[in-house]
Amino acid sequence: MTSEATLCSVEEILPMRELYRQEMRCQITKDSIPQREGWVLAYLLTLNGTVVGYALVAIAGPWKDKPTAIEYYVLPMYRTRVFDLFSAFIVAGSVRFIEIQSNDPLLTTMLLTWSTDAVSESIVFHDRILTALPSEGTVLRRVTPLEEARRCMERRSGGGEWVLELDGSTVATGGILFHYNRPYGDVYMEVLEPYRRRGFGSYLVQELKRVCYEELHSIPCARCSVTNVASRKTLQKAGFVPCAHILTGSITLP
Repeated sequence: MTSEATLCSVEEILPMRELYRQEMRCQITKDSIPQREGWVLAYLLTLNGTVVGYALVAIAGPWKDKPTAIEYYVLPMYRTRVFDLFSAFIVAGSVRFIEIQSNDPLLTTMLLTWSTDAVSESIVFHDRILTALPSEGTVLRRVTPLEEARRCMERRSGGGEWVLELDGSTVATGGILFHYNRPYGDVYMEVLEPYRRRGFGSYLVQELKRVCYEELHSIPCARCSVTNVASRKTLQKAGFVPCAHILTGSITLP
C-alpha cells in the first residue's frame, strides 16, 4: 500500500483531531497552536488514497525556521502502518524536529524511533490531591475580571491573573492560561524573592486550583522546567502530580 502525506487545511482534520483528544483523555499542552493562523501546516495521511490520519508541523513562534512535528494521529485500524505514514509525513513536510508529550504513546514512539538526541524540556502535572494549606495571613486578589477570564477560557486564548497579598503588599503573582484543550487550565505562579520559602507559592497554587473548579468550571494543570526544583516542589505540595514530560529532538532522515 502507498503511504502519502498531502498538505491540507486545518479545518479538514478537525473531526480526527476530536478523535485524538478523546483518545488522549488528558490535557494537551499544544492544543491551541493550530488555532493560530499561520502557525502550523496540516497534512492528511492516506493509504492508497484512503484518508487514515493527519499530522501537524509547527512553523511559527518558537518553531520559526525549525519545522517541528507536534501532533500525529492514525485511525486505530491502520496503525500497523504508522511508521510508513510518519516517514511520508516528514518527507512531505520537510520536518526536521519533533516535540511530544510523553503520555501520547503514538508520537512518543515516533520520537524514540526517529530521534537520537531527545531531551526533556519540561514536566507536565495534573491535579490529584486536595490540599488544605493555610493562608498565613495572605489574601488572594483578582486582577482580571471574572467575565474576562471566562471569555479567555471560551476562546482558548489568554487567561486570568491574580495576586497574593500580605498586609497590603504583593508577595506572589499567578494565573490560569487557557491554551490547553477543554476543560483544562494551565496554572502558573511566581513568588517575589523576599517572600520565598515560606509556603506562599503552594498556597497560591492551591487557591488557583480552587478558582479553576469553583469559578471557571475547568480542570487545573501545570508544568515547569525539569531543572526548576523549587517550582516542582511547590506544585507537588499543592497537590499536583507529574504525569508526562515534554520531549524534543531532531529527526534523523532514513
